[in-house]
Amino acid sequence: MKVIDHIKESEETLFSFEILPPLKGKNVQSIFDGIDPLMEFKPKFINVTYHREEYIYKERGQGLLEKIAIRKRPGTVGICAAIMNKYQVDAVPHLICGGFSKEETENALIDLQFLGIDNVLALRGDSIKTESSFRPHENGHKYAVELIDQITDMNKGTYLMDDIQLEPTNFCIGAAGYPEKHFEAMNLSTDLKYLKQKVDAGAEYIVTQMFFDNKKYFDFVEECKKAGINVPIIPGIKPLKTMNHISFLPKFFHIDFPDELSAELLKCKNNEDVQALGVEWAINQSKELKKAGVPCIHYYTMSKSDDVKLIANEIF
Repeated sequence: MKVIDHIKESEETLFSFEILPPLKGKNVQSIFDGIDPLMEFKPKFINVTYHREEYIYKERGQGLLEKIAIRKRPGTVGICAAIMNKYQVDAVPHLICGGFSKEETENALIDLQFLGIDNVLALRGDSIKTESSFRPHENGHKYAVELIDQITDMNKGTYLMDDIQLEPTNFCIGAAGYPEKHFEAMNLSTDLKYLKQKVDAGAEYIVTQMFFDNKKYFDFVEECKKAGINVPIIPGIKPLKTMNHISFLPKFFHIDFPDELSAELLKCKNNEDVQALGVEWAINQSKELKKAGVPCIHYYTMSKSDDVKLIANEIF
């Protein structure tokens, strides 16, 4: 079932969450262990991220370098199929531009359709650690809107090999939104312009990047409406968990902590303090968002369900 249909059919705020594929060498049970504790809250869909391979180059003498994959996560497509088979819950695979040619994207979408997966979240993706900035595949897409265009074309029955008649796909397309703007955008207005292009291209709903100040989400929704963006906007929530998050999240995701939260974080002495504060803050965020009637609250779990379970106990 499509995410947009889940939203339309529900009179209450839905619960959903995102997981990471396990690192190479771990089996699917590590995924199930993170999902099982959250099933009592009846998630309507579960997102599965996609991560590109990362490489290092080792010298092998005589001026030769060997390219070695140092980080690889198992296939998102297979994990989505496993989730749907085990839990009978819709899975939403992330599709990214980086590392994919248009042909590889088409093949992945054909596989998803064959498996009965109705939803995709279309993203540009981040640069890998060895890149100073995002570099697309030479035969791939540079921007998420181009990826959405390709998916929309396939939904119309238009494939790369246009001389072959193939069955149209029927994907519900999600896109990412940034309440504090994408860090590469000149300002929020230009960021909204690009978001509008993604919606016009075929995105049926938006999931936001994490934020810790609900006012920024509510303001973002209002600015989207002014820009002519009228699809559902799902807030993304991530509970703080470790001392490292205090500096890492603002730096990596280009987000701000509100003054009240930052004041409390300065009092934290260890990971346990941060985790307790993170759960409490996310509960308060979620209560306000649910009271406001948001279509769904989407939690970034990093495949660890303990904190989200504590939050969901209070909200759902």
